[in-house]
Amino acid sequence: MSEPVTLHSLLGNHPNTKALKSGAVSSPLVNFDYFEVKVANTQFKAIVRDLKYDFGELAIVTFLQAKIFGKPYVLLPATIVGRNQHHTIFYNSAKGPLTSRDLNGKRVGVRAYTQTTGAWVRGFLAEDYGVDLDSIVWVTFEDPHVAEYKDPPIVERAPEGKIIKQMLLDGELDAAILGDVAEEGPLKHLIPDHEAQGKKWASRHGGVPINHLAILREDIVKARPDVVREVYRVLKESPAAAKELATGAEDPLRFGIGAVSQSLDQIIAYALDQGLIPRKLSAEELFADAARILGAAGA
Repeated sequence: MSEPVTLHSLLGNHPNTKALKSGAVSSPLVNFDYFEVKVANTQFKAIVRDLKYDFGELAIVTFLQAKIFGKPYVLLPATIVGRNQHHTIFYNSAKGPLTSRDLNGKRVGVRAYTQTTGAWVRGFLAEDYGVDLDSIVWVTFEDPHVAEYKDPPIVERAPEGKIIKQMLLDGELDAAILGDVAEEGPLKHLIPDHEAQGKKWASRHGGVPINHLAILREDIVKARPDVVREVYRVLKESPAAAKELATGAEDPLRFGIGAVSQSLDQIIAYALDQGLIPRKLSAEELFADAARILGAAGA
């Protein structure tokens, strides 16, 4: 048997990672040394700037930019976080009615212009509602994870100390991408039938949007293909230990190159259109190492 390895690891506390993180699903070959953090995305900057982790989850737009700028990580066809995104954008009903088609020329808040949720939302706003994304002022609150990327001129940084939800309540924003939260007081979903629209989108585009995929450091991938195969195996077994997971197009946790490639190619197209990446990438290119090492298991 090959020598066991320890991987400095970053995985959030998701239902689909619980079995792996608790040890219910384990490996004799790989010891996962987890950095415990409440929200995994607070460490994404450390991944792409400091190369802090050997293995973990990473937002897909962050990975695309990391790939462009030569960061030494390899993508695995293993979804850690996926969800429909139509429910994540809100408006302040106390300021009057607003629909998706009214957004041209407005001010819309988003945590960062490079946030993967924001890229998905902008994508379907342009595609399905005819929104001119370049007419909007995108008000942000954080820097990009990848330091080399510079926000485009349509992005404006919120004043220091400002909070996105409060700016929406105060009328300083017309809408805001708040994420996976419920309606609260006057803050209402911009897309009232978001659940139905999300399902329609998923059925047209090969599945629920992917937010986070698994990554491994490039040097480990080159030196230990057996570790790559084992990491993929336990990642795939962990969600299988969870109950009542959706299937088909509604499955947020798809595994395998064939299952995730359409969603990956879609976010690549959105990212290119939105100026998040300077050239077209492809799922085939990004999964080349995984395809070679995983073979039929990762197809």
